[in-house]
Amino acid sequence: MTSPVGTRTLGGLTVSTLGLGCMGMSQSYGAADRSESLATIHRALDLGVTFLDTSDVYGDGHNEELVGEALAGRRHEVQLATKFSLSRTPDGGMRIDGRPENVRACAEASLRRLKVEVIDLYYQHRVDRRVPIEDTVGAMAELVREGKVRYLGLSEASAASIRRAVAVHPIAALQSEWSLWTRDLEDEVLGVAREHGIGIVPFSPLGRGFLTGAITSPADFGPDDFRRDHPRFVGEAFQANLRLVDAVRALAEEKGCSAGQLALAWVLAQGEDVVPIPGTKRRSYLEENVAAAAVELSAEDLRRLDEIAPTTEGSRYPDAGYTYGDSPER
Repeated sequence: MTSPVGTRTLGGLTVSTLGLGCMGMSQSYGAADRSESLATIHRALDLGVTFLDTSDVYGDGHNEELVGEALAGRRHEVQLATKFSLSRTPDGGMRIDGRPENVRACAEASLRRLKVEVIDLYYQHRVDRRVPIEDTVGAMAELVREGKVRYLGLSEASAASIRRAVAVHPIAALQSEWSLWTRDLEDEVLGVAREHGIGIVPFSPLGRGFLTGAITSPADFGPDDFRRDHPRFVGEAFQANLRLVDAVRALAEEKGCSAGQLALAWVLAQGEDVVPIPGTKRRSYLEENVAAAAVELSAEDLRRLDEIAPTTEGSRYPDAGYTYGDSPER
């Protein structure tokens, strides 16, 4: 296929118009398939999708090792993003650690697993509510000065945290959930990020796969799929959200594209500073996502989608405190 993927800029870093979220290759969405995952990354690069997103917590290091393996001999083609600050607790929960000493330890470990000398974009995965963000970003900035990291990013940070972070060092990108069924980024955080020239990297732009229309029942999830217990995928919320998908699918049929492609096209239409990172571990889904870059939406299409979108039921996470984090004042 001929790829419609071009480039966009995130706070000075030029990346492909679409990125590839690699998390599902190691966790959360069923069994891993190493050979297909490697083939998917290679196919992404062949199609011009050169912005790869991983994290040290995905598969507890497995994902970074996988991405590093895939990049052997092709590092020069890639804009590589990874993250730190999250780790699993013995009870299955998540710990957030933004201490300066942890920043350095995590970065060094990521460089080893990825088998690279520099990380193009290094995110704080979640804001630590116990550590002033000035201290965390200050330690991240030291990595830039040492040549181990090129650009800095934040993920799911609040407007206040963003303002305080940029006072320490420029922030190139904000990664946050944004899609037709997750619009709360637009309330305040989006405007503050743009005020400071920060690019937007939406994760889960397909609503964790829901907006593709492929999920029609909770029975579609395997026993090791985290969506089985996600607030938007259970009970009455699931049934209510199916109506959103039906409306998206109807418009997609008019446009001659799939529901997932329409959902991705909507995210891409939100601005030239927006680079979504749909995740997949299969080449077929990757190619479908890439084709979304060729879908053109008219002002009327966007108006109709805006009317559809506010109907989502259910919170984004079981723990509402997991998003838009604020750090303590110094």
